[in-house]
Amino acid sequence: MPKDAAVEEFAGLVRALKARDGRSYEALGRRLSVSASTLHRYCSGASVPEEFAVVDRLALLCGAHEEERRALEAAWTEADRVRRRAASSAPPPVPAVPAARESSPDPSAPDPGPGPDPSASDPSAPEAPRARSRRGALAPLLVAAAVALVVLALAATLLGHPTRTASAPAPASSAPGRTAAPRPFTWSIGSQLWEGGCGHTYLVDRAPRAVAPPPVAADSGAWAGAHGAVHGGEALVRITVQGRSPSDAVVLHALHVRVVDHAAPLPWNAYRMDNGCGGAVTPRHFAVDLDRPRPLARPVDGVDASGAEVRKIPAVSFPYKVTSSDPEELLVSARTAGCDCRWFLELEWSAGGRAGTVRITDGGRPFRTSGTRGRPAYVHDSTDGRWITDSDSGQNG
Repeated sequence: MPKDAAVEEFAGLVRALKARDGRSYEALGRRLSVSASTLHRYCSGASVPEEFAVVDRLALLCGAHEEERRALEAAWTEADRVRRRAASSAPPPVPAVPAARESSPDPSAPDPGPGPDPSASDPSAPEAPRARSRRGALAPLLVAAAVALVVLALAATLLGHPTRTASAPAPASSAPGRTAAPRPFTWSIGSQLWEGGCGHTYLVDRAPRAVAPPPVAADSGAWAGAHGAVHGGEALVRITVQGRSPSDAVVLHALHVRVVDHAAPLPWNAYRMDNGCGGAVTPRHFAVDLDRPRPLARPVDGVDASGAEVRKIPAVSFPYKVTSSDPEELLVSARTAGCDCRWFLELEWSAGGRAGTVRITDGGRPFRTSGTRGRPAYVHDSTDGRWITDSDSGQNG
């Protein structure tokens, strides 16, 4: 495909993403489910992907923010228009007819060459009729050659000679790619969890009188959705992974954090769902500091204070193994003080010679957590049935 300015611009953006990430074509290709050579063609401008989804995955993988992704999609749209235009204007393939050699019925016969000039015996003979007579002599030969080619093609078909038509079913071989085997495990998430089952903070862009009383933890999702609430300071995400087979284990290798948007904290009011409650058990979990340039999921010990003695629950690092009878729960605590962060998780796995990466999102959208520092904080006074400030409740934040 000839390179166009739009294609070059798109390829330059893809190259910049690849350079920013620093990983090889092969490593990135595995994450994107494309070959290293395909990714290299995208970066060099030799080809343009037919769908933007693979480029968007690359952008998210390399940490591009929302504005960069929009610019990348606009560049891909223009480059794809060039690709489609080039594909539609390409002429269909035409079988080649070797006119120059087929024009002579006997290839071993000597070239007639210029021969004796007829005008030598007849000076009055005009030049034009001689040219017309040569063209007239060639025409039957070309017709004969075309007829011979048709006869040969028919003979090949009747005799069962393999032709290009015989390979037409080949595209069906790509069908298995579209019906790939399902992953050897299932997973589910819970994204509206409260610490200890009762402590959580939401940021809401409403005055206290327009905010409903805090719900029970089981109804937190509906309450947050109705108020357009965002997790304040911390978001807890529980990932439950279960294998499909009771004997063939799936190995979970790593959990990666990808921040796709990093903005200033929301200037909204903070509403606390508790009034001093606390749980006796703090489960082991993975702590994520969203304020770091490259956040990591770090395993942290849990604490059980429900008995006479406080007991530590040791953290467990990757890898994990799961089967249908031995699932695993991964609890992620993502905290921030200085950003309005949108983020998602990637879980690496392998099983039975297969390997891959699963993207874990909040129903197809990134998780969202915003800092609460300096925001007005409210708790609910169940006696008066209204939201009051920390100072009114006797809490100091």
